[in-house]
Amino acid sequence: MVPIGTKYKGQSLETYVIYIILILVALAYIIPFLWLISGSLKSNTELFADPPVWIPSEPVWSNYATAFQQFPFWLYFKNTLYICAMAILGGVLANTLVAYGFSRIEWKGRDALFIVVLMTMMLPFQVTMIPLFVLFQKFGWIGTFKPLVVPAFLGNAYFIFLLRQFFMGIPKELSQSAKVDGASEFRIYWQLTLPLSLPVIITVAIFAFTGAWGDFIGPLVFLSDNKLYTLSLGIQQIMSVNDPRWTLLMAVGVSMTLPVLVIFFLLQKYFIQGITFSGIKG
Repeated sequence: MVPIGTKYKGQSLETYVIYIILILVALAYIIPFLWLISGSLKSNTELFADPPVWIPSEPVWSNYATAFQQFPFWLYFKNTLYICAMAILGGVLANTLVAYGFSRIEWKGRDALFIVVLMTMMLPFQVTMIPLFVLFQKFGWIGTFKPLVVPAFLGNAYFIFLLRQFFMGIPKELSQSAKVDGASEFRIYWQLTLPLSLPVIITVAIFAFTGAWGDFIGPLVFLSDNKLYTLSLGIQQIMSVNDPRWTLLMAVGVSMTLPVLVIFFLLQKYFIQGITFSGIKG
């Protein structure tokens, strides 16, 4: 029997065990997505076949065209993109400003107030949903995009935490040198801190995008006009009919999943850096 610490072809046995575990975990995430893609190209007969059919005998590419015709896909896609764009813009601008104040500027009560901000993370949306609905109704915002867009510009506790931790890892000597040269606090924030914080800013943008892209409860509660619906509500329309076509539902599911995967794979380097470096100091 080979001891646990024995080297084998340049690698220890522990390394191979870790690789096997990671592969099994990866398969647990990949297989459902592969089944989703496979189901989107099947006929109803093959989808419910027993035993299951993984590879369609004749891919039904028309499922995608038919699914897009079942509801105004491109209108809902445009609405969803607009909400996502505003969520990214607000998530980056508002939270970087707040995080900069909590990390780079000394003021009385800073750390105590930061703890209060973190405590708001314990309140789920379901708890604040009714008070927010009443507030937005008084503002006359129900039935518009404002309840889904404006809060993004008012700060997010988790984003503030990530950004603050990253900002605190930037040497203060850089800011002090800039002040000696006559730079204002805002100029240091805009021209020095933000360029050095690209990984965590992209991380926040990814989180903001995925949160807005897959949000269902927010649009369901605040949107009343079909012309303002998002893709998540559009999928619910397909599911609510008396005889839902699951192949079409899977086709729309693939269409909603691919943008998130593409964005993550293109920006995963910055995402990993942003998550990793945000925990170094603080």
